[in-house]
Amino acid sequence: MEETDYRESYEKEHLKCADLAGRIADLEARNEELEWKLNRIKNNPLWKAGRPARDVLHWMIRQRDRLKNCGGLRGVLRKLAYKKREREARGQFGTESFPSPEQAASERETVFPRMVKISILLPLWNNERQYQEEVLDSVMNQTYANWELCLADGSDEAHSYIGEICKEYAARSDGRILYKHLEKNGGIAGNTNACLQMATGEYIGLLDQDDLLHPSVLYEYVKAINEQNADYLYCDETTFKGDDINRMLTMHFKPDYAPDNLRANNYICHFSVFSRELLDGQELFRTKYDGSQDHDMILRLTDNAKKIVHVPRLMYYWRSHSGSVAAGIEAKPYAIEAAKGAVAEHLRKHGYEHFKIESTRAFETIFRIRYNIIGTPKISIVIANKDHEPDLRRCVSSILEKSTYDNYEIVIVENNSSTEEIRSYYSSLLGQDWQEDSAVRDGGPAKSADGRIAIVVYRGEFNYSAVNNLGVEYATGEYVLLLNNDTEVITVNWMEELLMYAQRADVGAVGAKLYYGDKTIQHAGVVIGLGAHGTAGHTHYRQHRQNLGYMGRLCYAQDVTAVTGACLLVKKSLYLSAGGLDESFAVSLNDVDFCLKLRGMGLLNVFTPFAELFHYESVSRGLDDTGERARRYNLESERFRKKWQKELEAGDPYYNPNFSLDRSDYSLKVSE
Repeated sequence: MEETDYRESYEKEHLKCADLAGRIADLEARNEELEWKLNRIKNNPLWKAGRPARDVLHWMIRQRDRLKNCGGLRGVLRKLAYKKREREARGQFGTESFPSPEQAASERETVFPRMVKISILLPLWNNERQYQEEVLDSVMNQTYANWELCLADGSDEAHSYIGEICKEYAARSDGRILYKHLEKNGGIAGNTNACLQMATGEYIGLLDQDDLLHPSVLYEYVKAINEQNADYLYCDETTFKGDDINRMLTMHFKPDYAPDNLRANNYICHFSVFSRELLDGQELFRTKYDGSQDHDMILRLTDNAKKIVHVPRLMYYWRSHSGSVAAGIEAKPYAIEAAKGAVAEHLRKHGYEHFKIESTRAFETIFRIRYNIIGTPKISIVIANKDHEPDLRRCVSSILEKSTYDNYEIVIVENNSSTEEIRSYYSSLLGQDWQEDSAVRDGGPAKSADGRIAIVVYRGEFNYSAVNNLGVEYATGEYVLLLNNDTEVITVNWMEELLMYAQRADVGAVGAKLYYGDKTIQHAGVVIGLGAHGTAGHTHYRQHRQNLGYMGRLCYAQDVTAVTGACLLVKKSLYLSAGGLDESFAVSLNDVDFCLKLRGMGLLNVFTPFAELFHYESVSRGLDDTGERARRYNLESERFRKKWQKELEAGDPYYNPNFSLDRSDYSLKVSE
């Protein structure tokens, strides 16, 4: 019997591979033909002469796409309101945030148990005079004094004034500024490595020649080193235009350390300071990753770090001008391939193979990573249901008709249905007459002939946690996928997109991107402390499907504190180890509570925007805003706040404390 099954499976896979090989050959032939036609067009004199008109057209297309990404006029109005709030908050983060003379004096007089020496590396090459003086001033003005500035200058003779300026500052730096003119320019990587050879500090900091530091940044970092034993530190940052840091273009308020975010997007970027021990004999910057040498370095050093600390203050000012990466990655197109190479090497180091790294619509260096799925483990899709035959039919039909992953079962947990329509639908799913008494709680599920559909009965008052726990009890898969009956599959490979993360040893729960029927976002990750009840809320709520999200967050998989139980994939073993859903949370917050338990086990929870479903939320049971439901929700919220008080007080690690908890759109807090 086993031999027959093996041969059947082999033949099935052999035919599938042959079919795919044929499709690949057809696509390659088609691609070759299209490439030939494209080259013929590009070499046409008329095409070359029409470039000015095309530039205008492309500008118009970009504006159209920006409007589309906002979701139309309503989205544009929301964006304008967001920008207005941002402008109101912006003043807090520029020169207004600099320490007063009294505060600066206090910081200078502070004596920490560890007065670590920080060597700031500043590679130089043909910098503008003004930028050079300003960056040196921003270091000289630090309120923490135990630093040294290492300058390696690869400038040409036409920019000899760089050396003169540096020597002038060195003369009045009490020996803290070290300057060396290089025989030849070694690029960012080579010049920075030359700086490192001069450094004598316990910690290393990285600074770009046209950027500026907040006067208190070293003070805050040394404070974190002493209080948290940090060996890698970074802060929030902004790009600014011209000569005034208050003319901010884009403020980036970052999450705490998030490995999946970092693989997809170098969100850490500036201002990195780290223990010299993390280098462990390695090069700081590697020339083969020029253009993305910082992403490569951050991936390597955070792997080695024992305590990565994010200081949630805007303390690095990144000047945007022609030719800088801050002005646009197109200024350095080679950086895109360098970034992909750095991420690929990092993934191989962690044992991943056969992955694919692609640029996303958000930005060329914001990546979608497709991991290879190991084997074909069985997924048990658990769906709680009471009546609502049309909703359940739509949900199940979309799974059966659209899913490309085929090793799954659907476990429907029936709870007090009363309509003839749902009984009839159950019978059609099973291929036999279905009676509730044939599938009571202890009697096991009723199954279809092929075993793909199972129905088990939960008798008693509705309790979402208990209902799903029962479904998981009878699930036969290695993975459990909790799914609401009011969902509908959009992306055909939705299970694969969830599974590629859930299969990892460091991941707990994985959640999908869910939309309302009007294609606005219902779920894109959960933040604790967000919302009126101070418990948990969904980010990017009601944003349009095409929206890129805050700093492109709707375009890449990332670590989050929690995901919704409306579509949640987890290993069954982890589900059981975590104790399943807490049945004291009968309807709400059970999913967030479950995810927090997984985090307590040292696991990551991941949201991926590449598994998409509709979620016609509250169609089945209504809203929790009136009467008994509101009272019950308030009680569960109170229980949640008490149970997770410590975590709520600490704040969501993936949601910057500078963001308002009253809104879901990453709006900044505005000081009164």
